[in-house]
Amino acid sequence: MIDRYTRPEMGELWSDESKFRVWLDIELLASERLAQMGLIPKAAPARMRKRAKFDVKRIEKIEQETRHDVIAFTKDVGSHLGDDEKYLHFGLTSSDVVDTALSVRMVQAGEILLKALEPGIKRTAALAKKYIDTPIAGRTHGVFAEPTSLGLKFALWHADLKRGRRRLKAGIHSVAVGKISGAVGNFVHLDPSVEAYVCRKLGLRPAPISTQVLQRDRHAEYIFAIAAVGATLEKIAQEIRLLHRTETGELTEGFAAGQRGSSAMPHKRNPILCERICGIARLLRANVGPALENVALWHERDISHSSVERVMIPDATIALHYQLHLLDQVLAQLGVHPERMKQNLQRLGSAVYSQRLLLALADKIGSRDKAYTIVQRLAHSDDDSSTFEDRVRTDALVSKHLTPKQIDELFDVRYFLRRSRIILKRALSQK
Repeated sequence: MIDRYTRPEMGELWSDESKFRVWLDIELLASERLAQMGLIPKAAPARMRKRAKFDVKRIEKIEQETRHDVIAFTKDVGSHLGDDEKYLHFGLTSSDVVDTALSVRMVQAGEILLKALEPGIKRTAALAKKYIDTPIAGRTHGVFAEPTSLGLKFALWHADLKRGRRRLKAGIHSVAVGKISGAVGNFVHLDPSVEAYVCRKLGLRPAPISTQVLQRDRHAEYIFAIAAVGATLEKIAQEIRLLHRTETGELTEGFAAGQRGSSAMPHKRNPILCERICGIARLLRANVGPALENVALWHERDISHSSVERVMIPDATIALHYQLHLLDQVLAQLGVHPERMKQNLQRLGSAVYSQRLLLALADKIGSRDKAYTIVQRLAHSDDDSSTFEDRVRTDALVSKHLTPKQIDELFDVRYFLRRSRIILKRALSQK
């Protein structure tokens, strides 16, 4: 991922320095268990841990010759171990180290993402509570529908983000496994207790069964969870973008002091962070296909998955981490304009209240279809000199069945928000 979208904590996690630290930890933990079992000298692990170190640049140079990163790594580390070099990588295969270390870092990355998700969850809850009694036009097909509560929009996002949190946790759990089971996964050269020891020390579970590699449906689940959270962030950002439009103006993305919206048009205040969130979501979705294709490897393994994962997994976690940071910025600086919402609700001459009139007339007339025809005629009138509400109040058929007071009640926006707090409570209580 480019530096522009890489935040320091996640970027450091996916550095080569970080990777080799975990590789070395796995190698040394395996030697500890081997010593406990009497397969190598008891004093060897302590000596190895004291002497062991690596040089990223030297590993890269060795790999140019060996064309094998793990061999380059063990050659570099082994050069510091003296006679104990022969106990390094004892009975292990490369994927024992690489796959287990990848799991460690995927779990760590997942924990960073969960932490970054929390501000959005908290901010949407606070916004939902603050604006639960604020009416806004609901829209379907991009067209005015009926009034709803602005707070319910925020409550919906809150519930969406919490489901994303559950998916992320499930994805992390799926990859929180290690394998130290040898070249084809059948523990020929190592007792399963070595795997159990190493995994326990690393906070992982031993995979119940593996080949030379951990099975990639686990990684696909993790990548899907990231993409799904990204899609939720896109949903939120897209709604803000739509409501930010000049002709709508109900929600607006913040605009910092000194910020410029356009090199040509000084009046512009563009929702660029929301647009960036939407763009990044496309990248995250693009990873799901390759992740699923990695599931089917040849026999006990091939390495067609490796090149994909070296790019896909770091980039996916880095991109979502940045996307979550953007969402927090947007929500923290969100402009909310209730007066504009009120004005927009009146733009159709209160036609958004049509269903209330329909139900009231249907009850009086005894026919929903006849009532629908009356209300639609009044709503679709080409008479620009009057509003829907004006036409309702002066229509003979309506006046025949409804009193002025009953008509007044039909155009009370509070009616549409009367159960908002029930829904809010349900959304906030969802885990």
